[in-house]
Amino acid sequence: MARYTGPACKLCRREGEKLFLKGTRCLTEKCAIDRRAYPPGQHGAGGARRRKTSEYQRQLREKQKVKRMYGLSESQFRQTFERVRRLPGLTGTNLLVALELRLDNIVHRMGFAPSRRSARQLVTHRHVEVNGKRVDIPSYRVRSGDEIRVREKSREITAVRASLEGLSRATPMSWISVDSEQASGKVTEVPTRDTIPVNAQEQLIVELYSK
Repeated sequence: MARYTGPACKLCRREGEKLFLKGTRCLTEKCAIDRRAYPPGQHGAGGARRRKTSEYQRQLREKQKVKRMYGLSESQFRQTFERVRRLPGLTGTNLLVALELRLDNIVHRMGFAPSRRSARQLVTHRHVEVNGKRVDIPSYRVRSGDEIRVREKSREITAVRASLEGLSRATPMSWISVDSEQASGKVTEVPTRDTIPVNAQEQLIVELYSK
């Protein structure tokens, strides 16, 4: 399945909540879901009131929401789920932890990119190092103790510089330490469900994939 390249705001409107696909723009008056809080399409404004939501639809929409939030294709999302379902503990929690520990998400969480999409571009274009080595795989699994750094020559990129300047206004993750002056950070521990700021009912995804 090809990656979605259309308007990001349509995805937020389809899921009925902000997925923060455009970073800080989602916090301004320009956010589409604040202006048009109904699904896109010619039947969007009235269709939601007429339809009765089934259990399957609730499960599907929750999966689509989380998948779109992290910017994964269906096959990538399903592969991640199949990998974590064999791990001990709650499968839903393990899924969110695995998604949080993707390199593109870590770069975004550390404040080096305004969104996961731009973070993915930074990684793909080889602007990011993990433990001193360049890594260009967005799905690379970061581990506790790994150090992530934006390459020195890459810190002058407009998007990176703007993100670094806004770090003081960002809310840091408790399981991440960041040095904004050096454009580097470290994953200090594996996140728990309580420390992952994602509005999701992950159990619905487990139920959907368990059918």
